[in-house]
Amino acid sequence: MNNFATFHDLKDASVFITGGGSGIGASLTDGFLSQGANVTFVQRSDASGFVESMRQKHGRAPQFIACDIVNIPALQAAVKQAADMQGPITVLVNNAANDTRHTLEDVTVKDWDQSLNVNLRPHFFTAQAVVEGMRESGGSIINFSSITYLMGADGMPTYVASKAAITGLTRALARELGPDGIRVNALLPGWVLTERQLKLWATKEKLAEHMKTQCLKEHLQPRDIVDPTLFLASNASRMMTGQALVVDGGVVVTG
Repeated sequence: MNNFATFHDLKDASVFITGGGSGIGASLTDGFLSQGANVTFVQRSDASGFVESMRQKHGRAPQFIACDIVNIPALQAAVKQAADMQGPITVLVNNAANDTRHTLEDVTVKDWDQSLNVNLRPHFFTAQAVVEGMRESGGSIINFSSITYLMGADGMPTYVASKAAITGLTRALARELGPDGIRVNALLPGWVLTERQLKLWATKEKLAEHMKTQCLKEHLQPRDIVDPTLFLASNASRMMTGQALVVDGGVVVTG
């Protein structure tokens, strides 16, 4: 299934995505391009091959800026560069993350700082970078969190802590930016089977165990996260802010 839901108001929208060239992020870039949006994405690794594949598919390519999101000045400069190329950012998607498994005993102070520097800090500073432009005509900020903190998942405590903090940040920014017509929501995916997950952690046994927790008996794929993201970006959700939208096949609840 390659078709995405259509949100006509996203045509010509100025979209900025972190980690938009691989995994869930690549599907998000594809989805926004399918709406006719102008998309810029950042990531550390080279994504020139992906950019060309999007050009061939859509007849137009996303803008790719190589950037380590830990480097906040470079990240904010990338936001400005994107705005200069395609107009003020109207949709910000904070997608990039690192969920490498780890144990309590093995984490050093450096590891802790690095985890939050990747998984939490960019969400704040990209918002800081786009807000001036969004104040002109409103906008939507979508912060990717995770159901791991609602599950109390083990094996990655620093990641879980950062994902819990993202929902708190989302609520605070929604309250602060609401008077300017800027919406801020969190999206909490379940276990999405990206290539990275399949390569590193998705054993037959773990997949079977996780499936027992889902109401819907089908594993999530990256494209399953696209339509909910498009919804949060579009005017279809214009009176929705400060919320945590779970897309996990029915593992957890938020109410």
